[in-house]
Amino acid sequence: MSCLENARELQQMMGQGQTNEAFEKFYHDDVKVTEVATGEVRQGKEAQRQAIQEWFGMVKEFHGGGCDSICADEQNNVSTAETWMDITFQDGNRVKMSEVAVQHWQDGQIIDEKFYYHMPSQG
Repeated sequence: MSCLENARELQQMMGQGQTNEAFEKFYHDDVKVTEVATGEVRQGKEAQRQAIQEWFGMVKEFHGGGCDSICADEQNNVSTAETWMDITFQDGNRVKMSEVAVQHWQDGQIIDEKFYYHMPSQG
């Protein structure tokens, strides 16, 4: 499948609540994930799996979400996805978050991913 097809299937699965299944299918064991806003870098599938579990542990209620756009540069095996979610955290703070993920693909799996988003504390 192309990067675009993989990225679309990934977003479709996540939109259907199959985050864990999508993660197992589409993330390479040696994936590197960078949170550009904070500078945090996670190396390896296990580190990213733990970060996802911690993230969902902070969420009290999910009100909705979606993917506004996906595009791909097939020549360089890169896709981007613009997504959003409306959530309430465990502390009661409700936010609508949006981000762009830039995903580099290798053999049908994400080998490098960068997340770009606005942090509320950034003003």
